[in-house]
Amino acid sequence: MAVDLLNVSDESFSRWLRGIIEFSVGKFRYLELNRPFPEEAILRHISSNVTFLIFQIHSQHQNTTISFSNTLLPSTSGTGTDKGLVFILRPEQSMCSWYLETLDAEPVQNVAIPLSYSERDPIPGACNLEFDLDIDPNIYLAYDFFETTIKFAPANLGYERGTDPPPCDIRTGQDSRWRLQYDVYQYFLPENDLTEEGLLKHLQRMAEVPQVTANAIKVVTLTANDKTSVSFSSLRGQGVIYNVIVWDPFLNTSAAYVPVHTYACSFEAAESDCSSLGRVSTKVFFTLFAVLGLFICFFGHRFWKTELFFIGFIFMGFFFYIMITRLTPIEYDVRLILTAIAGSIGGIFLVAAWWRFGILMLCMLCVGLVLGFFISSVTFFTPLGNLTVFRNDDVFWVTFSCIAILIPVIFMGCLRILNILTCGFIGSYSVVLAVDSYLYTSLSYITLNVLKRALNTHFRGAFTNVPFQTNDFIILAVWGMLAVSGITLQMRREGGRPLFPPHPYKLWKRERERRVTNILDPSYHIPPLRERLYGQLTQIRELFQKEQPAGERTPLLL
Repeated sequence: MAVDLLNVSDESFSRWLRGIIEFSVGKFRYLELNRPFPEEAILRHISSNVTFLIFQIHSQHQNTTISFSNTLLPSTSGTGTDKGLVFILRPEQSMCSWYLETLDAEPVQNVAIPLSYSERDPIPGACNLEFDLDIDPNIYLAYDFFETTIKFAPANLGYERGTDPPPCDIRTGQDSRWRLQYDVYQYFLPENDLTEEGLLKHLQRMAEVPQVTANAIKVVTLTANDKTSVSFSSLRGQGVIYNVIVWDPFLNTSAAYVPVHTYACSFEAAESDCSSLGRVSTKVFFTLFAVLGLFICFFGHRFWKTELFFIGFIFMGFFFYIMITRLTPIEYDVRLILTAIAGSIGGIFLVAAWWRFGILMLCMLCVGLVLGFFISSVTFFTPLGNLTVFRNDDVFWVTFSCIAILIPVIFMGCLRILNILTCGFIGSYSVVLAVDSYLYTSLSYITLNVLKRALNTHFRGAFTNVPFQTNDFIILAVWGMLAVSGITLQMRREGGRPLFPPHPYKLWKRERERRVTNILDPSYHIPPLRERLYGQLTQIRELFQKEQPAGERTPLLL
């Protein structure tokens, strides 16, 4: 930070030496914090009709500490990437100050803003009983692979300067804080944007009430009787900002909590950080899966046994992965290898069952259930999946299973159409899954949300909203083009052919009997396999034998 000493006043120079930063109400300011140099922030000329202030500061992934004083105490300070403090103003108070610092070794880029509210506005976090601050306007976020959970402290009604705050839990009528409502908002950053500048710019759209309601998606409204905790599906590598607007329906006033953001991943992780969307094992697995799926998309019905292997692989692999994940603590790479082996065994088993028994209805039931599973997953990928009734596991899985079973029942009279549709949709969707291991796309969560719910019982309460942006539209168009092309090509090519190939075992048995009884068939004179192998070994053995010397030969007798 360079300062022209000849062009600044003594007061400004003194403030700069002490590390003082001046703010204005409602205006964002970018600043850089360094570990050895704490900064004092100051706000002057506060209007007399302002009863409380919320100062908030944000960074991407490095922690910042904000405090009421130089001495850091849990009840007067907060540390994190999205932190704020509430200042209850005294009568005639027109200036307030606070302190900012970081313990990170590297400089931290921040954006900060003070916001003012009147006596009619509710005070976020004023009825806090869970967290350290007396009045805590912060939203606390925790995430894992399955879900992201936010928690916040209840708000209280506003009050005039110099008066006592309304009691939090003495009364529960309409003249108390129990009349307040909480609107939870979600805002998605642009896909594949992990830049610090992008985050700090979009955070400015989630700080004030008008900007939040205009730019974000309202997910749910909570009453004072509801638990102040909401869960969402974790979107690894996708930036998401959450905020809560507390609304007083009696006075029609509102206030915003301090927004919080997450990428559902760590920037400091040595392996699988935010910049690497998928592991190497994931990329290899889904790339090979997509190659096979693309072949099935265009040629699955013609190469019937290959398609059966593909369907059996999906069936066995999906259920095996759920079982091994829930029952064992094996690491991910090993689980994926075992899943590939189990899926291959399932595919071979389905092909062998068709070859030996030739039960077409059994094979088509498996094919139809795979398509039904996919259509059911698409159904719950829509806003229908966020309905309260489906948070009950029994209702969800019964409804999901009924939709999955309904598909093969509907197409029971036209099995070839069912088979070709399955080839087109499932084969082309495998390409989407492969793309997701290299480039984020929300379309992968069509099936991933179902897998998460099968693996984690707490996921039933999570909202499964995902962004739908430019990348998703492009991938959706490619997916649709592949599916339509594959279905159309197979429909036209298979029009004049038999519906399905004949029973392989009967063909093999008939051909063997024909060769045994028909002496005119050249294959009739082919020696048995054991004699042919013995003849080949004899020829190989002769190559390594020495040639015998020529002895006396008897002349031909005339």
